Amino acid sequence: MLHFLGYDSLKHWCIAALVCVCVSMIPAFAQNTPTAERELQQVQQQIKQTEQTLRQQRRQLQQAEQKLQQADQALAQASLKLRQTTARKQQLEQESARLSLQQQKLQQELTTQQKLLAAQLKSAYSMGQHDYSRLLLNQQDTAKLERILTYYQYFNQARMRQLAKINKTVQELAQIAAKLNEQQVLIQAELTNLEQQQQQLTVARASQQDSIKQLQSVLAEQGNQLSYLRQNESSLQNTINELRRLADLNKDMAGLTAGKGKYPWPVKGQLLQRFGQNRQGGMPARGILIKGINGANVQAIAEGRVIYADWLKGYGWVIVLDHGAGFMSLYGHNQTLLKQPGDRVSSGEAIALVGASGGQADPALYFEIRDKGEAINPLLWLTRP
Repeated sequence: MLHFLGYDSLKHWCIAALVCVCVSMIPAFAQNTPTAERELQQVQQQIKQTEQTLRQQRRQLQQAEQKLQQADQALAQASLKLRQTTARKQQLEQESARLSLQQQKLQQELTTQQKLLAAQLKSAYSMGQHDYSRLLLNQQDTAKLERILTYYQYFNQARMRQLAKINKTVQELAQIAAKLNEQQVLIQAELTNLEQQQQQLTVARASQQDSIKQLQSVLAEQGNQLSYLRQNESSLQNTINELRRLADLNKDMAGLTAGKGKYPWPVKGQLLQRFGQNRQGGMPARGILIKGINGANVQAIAEGRVIYADWLKGYGWVIVLDHGAGFMSLYGHNQTLLKQPGDRVSSGEAIALVGASGGQADPALYFEIRDKGEAINPLLWLTRP
């Protein structure tokens, strides 16, 4: 039972026990003072040892929690960088595909322009069968001379325009070829970054798992699982109470009542824990736990506004949405968060990535729905799987 007492409670218990021992020793104190003093010293020594043990246990637990939080933060940063780099690579590839298509069109235009120029040159050659010098010297057929000169001028201008178009197309093709080469260099750089970040993510994930095992080992050794769960739940409830005051300011959303039983699941996966089911340590769950895949999208079940996005002891990276009319949805154990407080999100929008933060052994999503601060069964609000 002593393992489940807090430090202050145990200290008070020990002091009370000491007082009882001292009172019981008063009648014998006058008869055997040296013996009473020795017993008193022994009790004082036991109290000191107990207090020292408690302080050491608290330090071990705090160190394990701190290491876990640091590991969760490192993994979240690595995951977010990887996601951003992947998005940049996709944008570069899309731009490269667009440039390639433009290059093909310009190449077709150049081929057409070259054919037109060839046809013009052929026509000019045909007209060149007339002796241009003789026509100039011959003053008898001035009408024919004017007509031939007009034709020559027309074809010459047409050739110049066609040559200008070809020159412009060739320049555009050269620019696109340069851009494509630049895009390929950037894509290759992003691929290198992706490989490095993937390695960092793997290292961060391994560090997270080591931290989880260390925390679980400390809790098992100290027998503090129930006390730890109670502290975590108390911290969550205090956070929810604070968030309710923020949620009361949002009057532009109608809540979740209208869609009861029709809302989509935040992630697709096996249901690992039901609402009200006893968790490890014997406390009933106020939400559900859904098995997920590391890095998969966590989606908002309905339109809402982000009112909390941070790390919370026991729940890891948590994001809370306000849906109006006192309704909130909570998503915990995330690998990283994609939204910030104040962001407006729509139904089905990605708000986080599935993970195992906060001490969760395997990747899973902890999901709650709250009505005016009280936890309600989420399965009654979601569509049947």
